[in-house]
Formats: sequence, structure tokens, C-alpha cells
Amino acid sequence: MYSSKPAIVYGFHGLDETIGIEIMNQKQEFRHSDNSYDWLGKGVYFWENNHRRAKEYALLDSKRPGSNVKTPFVLGAVIELGNCLDLLDQEYNNFLKKAYDLFKTDMLDQGRNLPVNGTFGASDFDFKKRELDCAVIRFACTLAEKAGQPFDSVRAAFIEGQQLYDGAKFYSQNHIQLAIINPDCIKGIFLPRAKFDKP
Repeated sequence: MYSSKPAIVYGFHGLDETIGIEIMNQKQEFRHSDNSYDWLGKGVYFWENNHRRAKEYALLDSKRPGSNVKTPFVLGAVIELGNCLDLLDQEYNNFLKKAYDLFKTDMLDQGRNLPVNGTFGASDFDFKKRELDCAVIRFACTLAEKAGQPFDSVRAAFIEGQQLYDGAKFYSQNHIQLAIINPDCIKGIFLPRAKFDKP
């Protein structure tokens, strides 16, 4: 009854300027991320209402060896979440737990090991290699599709960064992330205001 999320949200996507301009001019589409470690599964990733994190991401990505981001840039999008696997909603947390149980049974029946969440670097807190979470989200999306109710988007909170102060459970880069599966959810694209458009 409450699965549809008709409310409009703003999402921000960090990318290369040339690609961003081509998307604005409808010469290219947003590219779905499809890595085994993408924690919300396959989709176009946005920071919900968080332009600054998109800027930081684009700048950081531009410094990685072999990055496609030559000139860091940010696009904004007007997004309707549609049928959203919203992991800030208890109903979907319960659903994901059941999906995990079924996924685990399926993997064991096939004699396969479960994927594991891990890190890319030496930091124990850098839990960005989320292969287990990605696999479970994909499995949950498959279950929904088989039931005739495919998800249009996935939404979740990401706890990231350093403690804001000693003993805090608030961290410097906490954010809400969206993975948009159905491109029709992206209702419009915009350039953030001039003073904000480049990192």
C-alpha cells in the first residue's frame, strides 16, 4: 500500500564535465554502475539532496589513476523514486533480511561461498567493497521482479568518514544514496547554480 514513493527528491551525480554536458544535451545517458561491489546494486548513483558530496566524489575520482573524470563536474536531477526498495523504511529492511536468508540458502544449495563485504585499502573503516550487500540487493530485486513488482530505485543511508567528535556515532561523510534502476524515474536534469557547479 505504501511502497510507491511519489515524492520528488533532488539527486546529485559527480562525473566528468564533457560527459555531463553531453547528458544535458541528450547526446548521452547516465551510465548504470554495475560493479560487484556497488552496495545498492546496479543503477545510476546519486547523493540525495547532497550537492557537496557529489562535488567531493568527482574531485576524488579525478585523482584516481586511469579515471575517466578529467574535469570534475556535478549534474543535478529531479527524481521520482517510484517503487523504491527504501532501506530507511522498516518494511523493506524486513524484506531485505528475508531476501538474504533465501540468498544464503540458494548459495549453500549450489555449494558456493557467500560474497564478503570488505575494504579497498588498509583502513578497517573503509567498508566500500560491498560485495555481499550488492549480491543481496540484486537478489532482492530479482525476487521483486519475479513477483511482478520490480523496483525502480534503491535508497539507503551510508555511514562514512571519521567521527565528528570523540565518542560520536555521527560521521563526517554520512549521506543518503540512491541507485536509480528505472531511468524513467529521472524526470529532469539541471546544472546546479553557477557558484556551485564545479568542485
